[in-house]
Amino acid sequence: MSNLLKLNPEIRELLLEQGAGDAIKCYECGRCMAACPWNMVDGVNYTTYQFPDLIRLGAILCSEEKEAICQETNEVFRCVGCDSCFYECPRKVNISNILRSARRIMIDFGSYPQELKSLFLRLNSNGNPLGESQDKRKEWADGLVIPKFTEGLDYFLFVCCITAYDARAKSVAFSVAQTLQTAGIKFGINSDKEVCCGEAVRRAGGEKVFIKLFESNLKMFRDLKVKNTITISPHCYTIFNNEYKNYHNFQPLHYTQVVFEQIKTGRIKPRKPFNKAVVYHDPCTLGRQSGIYEEPREILKSIPELKLVEVPFFNRKNSICCGAGSMGLWREYANEERLVNLRLKQLLNTGAEVIAVACPYCLQMFEETLKSMNTEIKVMDVSEILWESLKLETDQ
Repeated sequence: MSNLLKLNPEIRELLLEQGAGDAIKCYECGRCMAACPWNMVDGVNYTTYQFPDLIRLGAILCSEEKEAICQETNEVFRCVGCDSCFYECPRKVNISNILRSARRIMIDFGSYPQELKSLFLRLNSNGNPLGESQDKRKEWADGLVIPKFTEGLDYFLFVCCITAYDARAKSVAFSVAQTLQTAGIKFGINSDKEVCCGEAVRRAGGEKVFIKLFESNLKMFRDLKVKNTITISPHCYTIFNNEYKNYHNFQPLHYTQVVFEQIKTGRIKPRKPFNKAVVYHDPCTLGRQSGIYEEPREILKSIPELKLVEVPFFNRKNSICCGAGSMGLWREYANEERLVNLRLKQLLNTGAEVIAVACPYCLQMFEETLKSMNTEIKVMDVSEILWESLKLETDQ
């Protein structure tokens, strides 16, 4: 960065107050840079280890030169919050949080990417990043009989914005709901009040937007006296587990956890063969950040004739981010600077016929990118593959 010699103690203190305290622990060993997926992309030199030092010195967010501000904005907002660096760091320095503190300040001053400005407006006005109306949030459940959640039901099914609104991803919500009903699980929804969980916008630094969404959902949980929540997106699961639980006593679960338990007890019995080679991609929020690695794999293993393969080394905690985190799903990068291309190359090299995911962000990133590639590989959510095995022959 060109402003390394320009120091500002006030900026330093403000960053530390905003949550960048981990910067003090860093001794610049550089292991974070080796772990950062951006540095596995040809042509990208992302000096991850420098951010803690810049904050300690007060040498960030100080420039008055337009070109330097633009470069700094790109670097600060490039981080996708995958936490690869955090799990590699010997001192557990959370660079995702360090950069989030810088983003908060930059957003307050209006210095952040244009794509995010549009997203924040949609989230503020519509409660979802797609800008869709609240009335359309329940359309994913057309054809299903799902009650509105009441206190007598066991679970509240929280449906991610992507799976509620996106034409392709609606199938995931549909498959999850039908599988839960097959197991006899008593659950309900509340599409009239549910809004975005806010996980991605918070990682992107949009704290004020997050608080508005958080307070709306928290009121809904309290009013409905929700005790157990099933989430479809791991982003929802992560923010519920790490933040919402501090303000409302309830138990969040990802659908793969619930479904795997039902398979173990025999309430769900996959019968129809799925005769394909499948590679499972570990989402950052479900894997590294939540420790859920085996449940999705065990679900896939329970399906007759499904052959599960792995990406060598880069699986489980070493999985490479698809690039969608921290609102990266809506960011525009040159084709040679996209994390999704790196990850897809690894997945395609396994020779699998299907890429299995358990995150709607990963589903969208992979499917949109594969449209431009000469390949017949399919992307399916774990729930969709399972539902294929549960459906009756007459349904085909």
